[in-house]
Amino acid sequence: MVRVNDDEIRRVLGLLYQDDTLKTFASLVLGATGGLAEKSLRKLESGGLAARDESGAWRATPERFRDLLRSTAEPAEQLGPEERVLRTFLVDGRLTTTVMKRDKRLVVLRYIATVFEPGVRYPEKDVNVALRAFHDDYAALRRYLVDEGLLSREGNVYWRSGGPVQV
Repeated sequence: MVRVNDDEIRRVLGLLYQDDTLKTFASLVLGATGGLAEKSLRKLESGGLAARDESGAWRATPERFRDLLRSTAEPAEQLGPEERVLRTFLVDGRLTTTVMKRDKRLVVLRYIATVFEPGVRYPEKDVNVALRAFHDDYAALRRYLVDEGLLSREGNVYWRSGGPVQV
C-alpha cells in the first residue's frame, strides 16, 4: 500500500470543494456522462476521481476515497490468539454465543473465571448474577465452568478452582 501525504488528501478534497468539479463528479456517480465540462473531467482525473473506461467513456472512481483512507490508517495492532478469540466472542463485555469450539470456549471461560476470586466461596445466586453479566444463559456458563474445572461446586456453593490468577 502506498502512503499518501496530507497534500494529496487536501487536493482530492479540494476538488470536491469546487462547485464545477463537485457537480461533475456527482453526475458521473449518478451515471450521467453527457454534457460534462472537459476541464472538470480532467481535474477529477488528475485527482484520481475520474477515469475513462475501455470504450473511452468517463466514469467516477469513488474507490479513490477507500484508497486514501487505507493509506492513512494506522497499522492494525498485533493481537495474540487469545485476544483475538476474546474480541470475536465478547462484544461490549457480553458473549455473542455460548456455542463454539472447545479450544475457543476455554479461552472465553478462563477469562470469565477471573471474575471469581480464588479462595472465596460464592452462593449459587451470586454466581448466577456474575455470569448473567456475560450472557443470559448463565446456567450454561456455570455448567461449562464446572465441567472444565474452572469452578468447583458442593451443594449450592461455588469456588474458583482453575484459570489464570492475577499476581
